[in-house]
Amino acid sequence: MQTDTTTLLDKFKRPIRDLRISIIDKCNFRCPYCMPAEIFGADYNFLSKSERLSSDEIIRLARLFSEVGVSKLRITGGEPLIHPDVINIVSQLTQLPGIEDVALTTNASHLSRHAQALKDAGLHRLTVSLDSLDEEVFQVMNGRKSSVAQVLDGIETAVSVGFERIKLNCVVKKGVNDHTLLDLVRHFKGTGHIVRFIEYMDVGNLNGWKMDDVVTADDILSIVDAEFPIEAVPPNYKGEVATRYRFADGSGEIGMIASVTKPFCGNCTRARISSAGEYYTCLFAINGTDLRTPMRDGAPDKEMLQRISGVWQNRTDQYSELRTSFTRLPAKGAEMYRIGG
Repeated sequence: MQTDTTTLLDKFKRPIRDLRISIIDKCNFRCPYCMPAEIFGADYNFLSKSERLSSDEIIRLARLFSEVGVSKLRITGGEPLIHPDVINIVSQLTQLPGIEDVALTTNASHLSRHAQALKDAGLHRLTVSLDSLDEEVFQVMNGRKSSVAQVLDGIETAVSVGFERIKLNCVVKKGVNDHTLLDLVRHFKGTGHIVRFIEYMDVGNLNGWKMDDVVTADDILSIVDAEFPIEAVPPNYKGEVATRYRFADGSGEIGMIASVTKPFCGNCTRARISSAGEYYTCLFAINGTDLRTPMRDGAPDKEMLQRISGVWQNRTDQYSELRTSFTRLPAKGAEMYRIGG
């Protein structure tokens, strides 16, 4: 069993490089594509503190994954900034040997309050979810839980403490926010930040996804290019999720994440850990591998490394590529809020 610092390869020779860690399943937003309010009401039974990974367990798993090749970590949720120990977790993750990059994805509703502490803790990068600058559309897209001004204030505060090239993720849903895309481009063009448009994806089983709601990456590109000419640029690294495009006038770039119409399974290097300690090798996976129970049962590092390695070495996931070839696939089990984006 491969458990040294040699990078693990799966059945398709894809290395493990990135680990996305959901530190909490709760979120203060109710975005319809992730946590629709009609399902996730006030009495929804989120994980209890004892059911979630502890901070020490999160750090241990990240360290173990680094020993088999992971060099990039992304902290997700739910909404990670509502975790009471998020700053300590960030601080410890950024100090792990072999970890070169630690990023965090947030809805930015609490970013103003935490930005300085995140910077002091060593966080390298921020991604902010922002589906529209139109207040009414934004309210629809987040379940009326925040305002555009609150998010923009969080971004401004993050910039003031030293965060640069913040990525702005916009999930595009036809008939809901697709008419406001250019507002985002216009607002952030020339700031150094990068707007990334994401095709509405069929993650989980609760968001009522259907292909008719998808605005394709090609259509989004046409909308942007008609007003702001853009040209494709090479990826920063193999396996990069977003396809990059720069403005012809040199004022920055945008990104496209097109896992529905242009899947990138062939270069996927990402593993995921849910807040309950389940190890997933695909965003669309049906089942995860329980890592919490063996840890709490006293499994030593060697045993945990064998478990982590074995799962990746047997990985054959290519859901998005199969989805483009077949009209129907089995229902998925993991919801977005459990394993992040």
